[in-house]
Amino acid sequence: MSTDNGPDEMTKKCWDEKYYQPEIERMDQEDLKLLQLERLKKVAEHCYRNIPFYRQSFDAVGFNPETIESLADLQKMPFTLKQDMRDAYPFDLFAVDVRDASRIHASSGTTGNATVVGYTTSDLENWGDCFARAIALVGGDSTSIMQVSYGYGLFTGGLGAHEGGNRIGATIIPMSSGNTKRQVQMLKDMGSDILACTPSYAMLIADTAVEMGYDPATDFKVSAAILGAEPCSEGMRNEIERKLGVTVVDIYGLSEVMGPGVSCECRYQDGLHVAEDHFLIEIVDPDTLEPVDEGEWGEVVFTTLTKECSPLIRYRTRDISRIIPGECACGRTHRRMDRISGRSDDMLIIRGVNVFPSQIQQVIADFSEVTSYYQIILSSKGPLDHVALMVETVPEFSFDEVRRIEDLQKRIMAELKSNLQISVEVRIVEPKSIERSEGKAKRVIDLRKAGE
Repeated sequence: MSTDNGPDEMTKKCWDEKYYQPEIERMDQEDLKLLQLERLKKVAEHCYRNIPFYRQSFDAVGFNPETIESLADLQKMPFTLKQDMRDAYPFDLFAVDVRDASRIHASSGTTGNATVVGYTTSDLENWGDCFARAIALVGGDSTSIMQVSYGYGLFTGGLGAHEGGNRIGATIIPMSSGNTKRQVQMLKDMGSDILACTPSYAMLIADTAVEMGYDPATDFKVSAAILGAEPCSEGMRNEIERKLGVTVVDIYGLSEVMGPGVSCECRYQDGLHVAEDHFLIEIVDPDTLEPVDEGEWGEVVFTTLTKECSPLIRYRTRDISRIIPGECACGRTHRRMDRISGRSDDMLIIRGVNVFPSQIQQVIADFSEVTSYYQIILSSKGPLDHVALMVETVPEFSFDEVRRIEDLQKRIMAELKSNLQISVEVRIVEPKSIERSEGKAKRVIDLRKAGE
């Protein structure tokens, strides 16, 4: 990691590695497995005793939680689906009385009943500890000032980050999302050194700061950004890091399981460390539901090990990832999952080809003439699917030369065809043509569903 001239850049980013709970984060793998087994037995019995859904599903496959002897017995248990959570609306998947819950979060419910999750006081403490680890992963501690620009409310992002800041003792600026110019001013005036928000909002904050006459990389004290809730390609990460002058780490979570903090990258940016003392992770083939070998891609399945209010057994997240083999140079022993490459349920099926929006994002990231702002528009032309990709150029790109625009369109179309085996109409648009988002970016507009 070092040379005769001193440490290389990666070492500079990681040589002051901090831990929030070193005795857990660096636990011996065998000891960790014993802890997981102990907790798996407890949570399985907790679910069986207190949640009729699990008692019925366990009985249906002839599984008795008292027979658990090894972690391999997890595969004898049935899966839990998001639809199961919707069917249980509002409290049928709670293992405690709702009056014993300290907080309730819920999804928007735009495609059916909302998925409702509850937290006891202990659940909130564990959630805070998980996010606090993420803060330590970027070098944060009790002296840090963290600006939380995730949305607050039923969405778990803002309050999850807030819990983590509280647990580690940081100073928290609870901005929530929106009012971007004020966000910029607070970053500047308050001396925030950690920013927590979605990748697309971090990009908007950076661009707004430049419009306001600031150079974020030199005028702000922000050194790290903990970004999650939506996909972020390596190209987008690099662009955010360059514009803000920060180290960007990806944090993963989903409200059904806990919220942000289920896993997070360290500053080596080589996979997200799973909080394995709180969650058992499996990677399964989305078609056969059989486990895949370590290093192979598949659907992520989580079992909560410490949740009291709304525990989940083998929850199918629909997210596609893999377990990264080997140990991380940061010294943490918890296994790492790769960044999410797409989803098994919302992948686009275009003329018989399975395509994830993140794959398109990865292709355009290789073109220096365009930014990470893009939008995919799906429509029908007769019996066939039609795909249009709107992508913004960098500010210095000239729209005065038609041939240059046409050449760029052809090159991107050819690369998409080569990589994804589908034909995509590319529309090059000027900066700020695509609507900005203060939360999750709307990347796909599917007009096929509207019959248009």
